[in-house]
Amino acid sequence: MAPGEPATTTVSAETLHIPAEVVDQMVAHAATADPLEACGLLIGRPGRPGPGDSGDSGDSGDSVTGFVPCTNAAASARVYRIPPVELLRAERAAESAGQAVIGVMHSHTHTEPFPSPTDVAEAPDPSWHYVIVGLRRTVAEVRSYRIVATDAAAPVRESSIVVTPLR
Repeated sequence: MAPGEPATTTVSAETLHIPAEVVDQMVAHAATADPLEACGLLIGRPGRPGPGDSGDSGDSGDSVTGFVPCTNAAASARVYRIPPVELLRAERAAESAGQAVIGVMHSHTHTEPFPSPTDVAEAPDPSWHYVIVGLRRTVAEVRSYRIVATDAAAPVRESSIVVTPLR
């Protein structure tokens, strides 16, 4: 993909289960950081139904169990950088709880909640979920993607989000 060229998107059958309180935390973190981009890490369990999901749907998508707000070391309205020490702390805490970092969240303050060319180029892990909170409109939009930068035909795949009930 050439710089500035829009990413090709496909919609996958994949689902990300996120508890309502985690969605609220991500949106609040994004709103607090505005006009700068906010960022944070998603903690969870790959391949398990989310809280409140009986599993009857046949979808065993990844399940978010927590959100770790992080500092945007770039202090920018256009890009984000999670400090390595914050990533390391989150990974260790998740591991000690039998979980893992399964994705990253960041906000788009002035553009659509779709991965930018920079987001695609700098995506560190194709197994992660990339959740974007869009603040462009009156009501925040929350969308999830998988980014596989090595897949030239479709480097960005949108995943469905299932918001699970409050615990």
